[in-house]
Amino acid sequence: MQNVIRMLLFVVFFGIGAAALGGAVLYNDLVGYYQNSQLLKRAQESLDRLGALNADYEALLDQLEKDPNLIKRLGPATLGTEHEDANAVYPKVTPEQLAAARKALSEDLDQQAAEPVIPEWLSRCSEPRWRLVLFCCGAALILLSFVCFSPAKLKDKEEK
Repeated sequence: MQNVIRMLLFVVFFGIGAAALGGAVLYNDLVGYYQNSQLLKRAQESLDRLGALNADYEALLDQLEKDPNLIKRLGPATLGTEHEDANAVYPKVTPEQLAAARKALSEDLDQQAAEPVIPEWLSRCSEPRWRLVLFCCGAALILLSFVCFSPAKLKDKEEK
């Protein structure tokens, strides 16, 4: 039972010490990893948006092939020219409405840009003195785990 408790304490102290030591040594690599993963996430979101636009354009092209009169209806709305049909009423879009629509669409992009790239626990280690403290504490925990929680010597067992 005593050996199980020693082994458990050894694993806990050694694991925490190794994590602290590794974090202090690999700080720059961890920062690069989180920055690259954020860039990859943004690139993937951009690709997803482009894929959705491509699907929308494919659907529009299919509709244009099926209904040639669609060009007559979409052309004036897209180009901003006057409509040919005198009996139809087309709403006019004001610049204020367009600005509000642009603002609503750009809010998502601004929100994504404001997300922190580096986690809070890693940003606290940005100063070299805190990394040195983390390194020393990790090394001390590893040494403590080897000194205090190593298996009992065979001589002690034989004498008992």
